Amino acid sequence: MQNILIVTEIQSYLILSLKEKFKEASYEVMVAKADTNAVSAIKEPLNAILLYADPELAGKVQGLTYIKDKAVEEDLPIFVTGNPDELHDVEQSIPKNMITHEFVRPINLPDMVSAIDNYLKEYGSHIKKKVLVVDDSGAMLRNVKGWLEDRYQVILANSGAMAIKYLALNRPDLVLLDYEMPVVDGEQVLEMIRSEMEFADIPVIFLTSKGDKESVLKVMRLKPDGYLLKTMPPAQIIKAVDDFFERQKIKQNEKNTN
Repeated sequence: MQNILIVTEIQSYLILSLKEKFKEASYEVMVAKADTNAVSAIKEPLNAILLYADPELAGKVQGLTYIKDKAVEEDLPIFVTGNPDELHDVEQSIPKNMITHEFVRPINLPDMVSAIDNYLKEYGSHIKKKVLVVDDSGAMLRNVKGWLEDRYQVILANSGAMAIKYLALNRPDLVLLDYEMPVVDGEQVLEMIRSEMEFADIPVIFLTSKGDKESVLKVMRLKPDGYLLKTMPPAQIIKAVDDFFERQKIKQNEKNTN
């Protein structure tokens, strides 16, 4: 069962019909207004967001900005339906290059649901492993996301505090953790992860810029699941993540056969 969030400022027969069409396609449907509190209150992991645009929705700049940031952090596709003017207004808060597809109204609801369903089946992040990347460098976050996003669902956190906040509600398959960060560094984040029963077993690989023996020993005494140097070629980092998940798969297969 996949989860889709419909964001709308109106309650109408069309919204009810849209919910029914998604349910017929085996989706769990949530509906919320473009309000930060309303969207953040949704705890279920989402597979996609559909914005039902109207003049009132376009004015919810703060809510739309929050939705945009959520989509980036959780690697969620955003779909928008509206007339040309409404679509243009939404694009003032969510750039067009971040919108997966726009459906110009009037539109056939079954056709729109089918198009979204087909996209998620082909490209949906639900079939990808989730990798949480934690680094205080925006450039490094963008780089790692660019390297890994074809293979994995990449979630970004620019501080240790943001990583812990994410982990409280979500469970990634791997954390790539910057060792040196201000305020809450990588060592503290790893200690917090290992101290909480719910996510103590989440694998953590450190990202570090220092490859000298003393620094490596300092990192490894914390018993992470590995470490990667930020200076490695991108292809080598991608291979290291691929190899990690391949080892996990082999271990799981061995466990299932015993």
